[in-house]
Amino acid sequence: MPEPERAAPVHSDAPPPEGLLDAFWRYERALMADDVPELDALFAAGPWTMRGDAAGLLVGHDGISAFRRGRGGAPQRRVAAVHVRVLGPDTASIVAELAPAAGGRGLQTQVWRRSAAGWQVVVAQVSGPPAAIDSRIWREVGTPLVAGSGAGPLVGRRVAVKDLFAVRGHRIGAGVPAWLAEAPVETATAAAVQRLLDAGADVAGIARTDEFAYSIAGANPHYGTPPNARVPGALPGGSSSGPASAVALGQADIGLATDTGGSIRVPASYQGLWGLRTTHGRIARDGLLPLAPSFDTVGWLTRDRAVLAACARVSAVGVPAVAAPDRFAVAPGLLAGLEVPVRDAILGWAARTEAEAVDLGDVASAQEAFRVVQAFEAWQADGAWLDMHPGAVSGAVAARFRVASRVSRDDAARAQEALAAHRDRIARALDGAILLLPSAASVAPSSTADPAAVEAVRAQTLRLTCVAGVLGAPALSAPLLELDGAPLGVCLVGPRHSDDALIHRAAALPVP
Repeated sequence: MPEPERAAPVHSDAPPPEGLLDAFWRYERALMADDVPELDALFAAGPWTMRGDAAGLLVGHDGISAFRRGRGGAPQRRVAAVHVRVLGPDTASIVAELAPAAGGRGLQTQVWRRSAAGWQVVVAQVSGPPAAIDSRIWREVGTPLVAGSGAGPLVGRRVAVKDLFAVRGHRIGAGVPAWLAEAPVETATAAAVQRLLDAGADVAGIARTDEFAYSIAGANPHYGTPPNARVPGALPGGSSSGPASAVALGQADIGLATDTGGSIRVPASYQGLWGLRTTHGRIARDGLLPLAPSFDTVGWLTRDRAVLAACARVSAVGVPAVAAPDRFAVAPGLLAGLEVPVRDAILGWAARTEAEAVDLGDVASAQEAFRVVQAFEAWQADGAWLDMHPGAVSGAVAARFRVASRVSRDDAARAQEALAAHRDRIARALDGAILLLPSAASVAPSSTADPAAVEAVRAQTLRLTCVAGVLGAPALSAPLLELDGAPLGVCLVGPRHSDDALIHRAAALPVP
């Protein structure tokens, strides 16, 4: 096989400066070999180096290097042609025409600069062939997969259905290939899906979830991690990661999702979306694969508040609603363990709403009771199947199920009793006020972050998200804050059945 530099023609408007093409081909060989140290050496050091692709823009050598370490190599391709434009004695632009092994055509555009370190890339933009389906986001798609009624407030809206809901004629995959392989074809459509169809929306497809939805990170070892549309190289948030990414990328308008311990609020926060966890029991769960029925709720992810309001309205026809109070509350004790920038951001923002400070008491104990009940119910739902399919789930999810298998019925009963006491105490402390808190404990962590660090963020986040779960209350994540350009959701936890009123109340909230 010929060397790539011999196989590809070079077209240049002037003689290329000495060493430029040698550096370019060094880069290409390193890319195909996933030689990260060599690639790092060929990108200029410092905070201003840029690399962009369809997932977004990375700025700074360190961020680009972290992305390379985490992606596991680039898709194999051949350079079909090289086009050089000399911009000066020490600067040039190179556009490479690419022929991916998987087919199609792509482009790679680079600006090279010569310094004492030699020729290095300062700007790079990569565009590949357009993917018909990003399998990290979607399991099945159609044009549409299921057509809506053709009439109603959601006509023209596309829905990404989390892969836990029944869609007639399709299987439920639950983020686990072995489960999907044995799943029956559904003979009826889940009630939550049908309500959207009846309101005119089309189901664009079935979107990915974490394994059995037992995570809030968004990673899936079987299908790949859906991209974060707002923070390139970061986790998307889970377990509703597929619907969230589909909506954030504009591939769907509505993500039909579930929230047990934060699985709508966290991806909404990480990707700058609106997300509503509904009052427990408000939306029918017929045709939904359960995780922990004491806390499982249905909800939606959208890019704008009006679409979210329409989803809530059409999905809860005939269900009583209550008004949202005008009073806001913030719990400084609940925020004490957060990183300073997150805590300061939410406290500063809450001050603009004249939120009163409240003491929610021992939320750590409430979180532990929540964890025990969730674990017990998760094992009741999936444990027998997992025992018959060792190795079907992996990593942190497998570890959680191992712990869950050891929770006894008596343990769960004691935790349920404790939850009732915590519920009463927290409700008394709030006294009907809307609680303001971050939707997640941090902005989206890097997809290459140490697993222990991701688990620490998860534990801190669950301390926040469990409050709505304990109360059985609605929780709205609103995309109102940013930290260093990354979104951070503000969460509003209201009284039970104040779902619609919470969404409308959010319209008057201050925007930095």
